[in-house]
Amino acid sequence: MEMVVVVAIIAVITGISVPSVSAGIDSVRLRSATDSTAAFLNAAVVRSERRQEAIELVVFPQENVIRLYSNEPGFTRELKMPDGITIEDVLPNEREEQGPRHLILLPGGAIPGIGIQVANRHGSRRVVHLDPMTGFPRVEVVTTR
Repeated sequence: MEMVVVVAIIAVITGISVPSVSAGIDSVRLRSATDSTAAFLNAAVVRSERRQEAIELVVFPQENVIRLYSNEPGFTRELKMPDGITIEDVLPNEREEQGPRHLILLPGGAIPGIGIQVANRHGSRRVVHLDPMTGFPRVEVVTTR
């Protein structure tokens, strides 16, 4: 009888703690995804400026992938979002149709002021903005009311 009570207490504690552990893991994945996205965008801007070549940045929201292309033979880079993280939108959203969003980074040109909004399964959202003035990405936590 004592063993049944102990097992029941352990089951209750486990049942209570699993959702919070899951939310914590998703929060870490979201932070990691936004940091990776910011680094990926920064690498694209730096490559364009240092190598003096045009870089195409393509965001595929349906596939949860961001890709870089260049005229350099064999150059392509890909950033895939981790499990449980989705690319919700590319801001500003000026288009009606869904699909990949193509952007061109030109050396010496203006940096497009875009934001890539990512979210996890628990509804937490972050936006990685590419600042048109500085060219550096910054992460913004989106609060929902």
